[in-house]
Amino acid sequence: MPVSDQFKIPVTNLPEPQQENPVIFEKSDELSSGSTADQTLGQIVAKDAGKAEIFNRYGLDFCCGGKKTLKEACIEKGLDTAKIEQELQQVNRSFFIHDLPYNDWKPGFLADFIVNTHHSYVKRTLPEIKNLALKVMTAHGKSHPELLMIMQLVEDIYTEMFSHMIKEEEILFPFIKQLDAAVEFQSMKSPLFDTIQSPISMMEAEHEYVGKSLEEIRKLSNNYYLPGDACASYSLLYQMLTEFESDLHTHIHLENNILFPKALQMEKTVMDNTGSLPV
Repeated sequence: MPVSDQFKIPVTNLPEPQQENPVIFEKSDELSSGSTADQTLGQIVAKDAGKAEIFNRYGLDFCCGGKKTLKEACIEKGLDTAKIEQELQQVNRSFFIHDLPYNDWKPGFLADFIVNTHHSYVKRTLPEIKNLALKVMTAHGKSHPELLMIMQLVEDIYTEMFSHMIKEEEILFPFIKQLDAAVEFQSMKSPLFDTIQSPISMMEAEHEYVGKSLEEIRKLSNNYYLPGDACASYSLLYQMLTEFESDLHTHIHLENNILFPKALQMEKTVMDNTGSLPV
């Protein structure tokens, strides 16, 4: 049963998140002191988003699996840790329009960025992917039976993601903004839960569910390999799934490895200063 079935809330009209202009900055020369191999994948990408390309190339999961150290992830995949470290150090350190200073942003603004960028992308593209999966399965399913399972997995992802985004936009992200204000002004509305760890754990479990579903699609499609009889719709489906997977990696990384840890730290700060969450 999808994780979302355990947590249902009514759909309401969502307010438009605030936006700020994107920022261009120059990457730092070093990740941090200490061995790169002992840092988690999430920490490495949080400090230098350009390194995500290396992880994607070797199938190292920096979003759902972002809490593993580089050494642990390489051992699990049978990769040479020293070789990966060397490639990470060679990543181009020039200016990148998409390499934004997510770590420097206030949590409330980062939440708005996720909604405006990644949630908007999911809402725009996932319905089209769902329709394409049905169309391609109908046309090619007899010759390629794996398309039935791919279609079913896409439908599961569709259901899970739309439920998931509502919970974030209506419950979790507004509470993170309340924590942000509480740290600054020591004033906050009554919290919806005893600790923010509970909804964060649920969101992370849902991220894992969707991530594993996409992994299964990649296996079923043989890494999105197009058969000789593939039509234009078949090709478009695999292209859109590839792009969706790439965006989702960044989407989940921003939440699991940057936003959620910041929110937990803010909650701890408020608790340390007041003895309880302010009402």
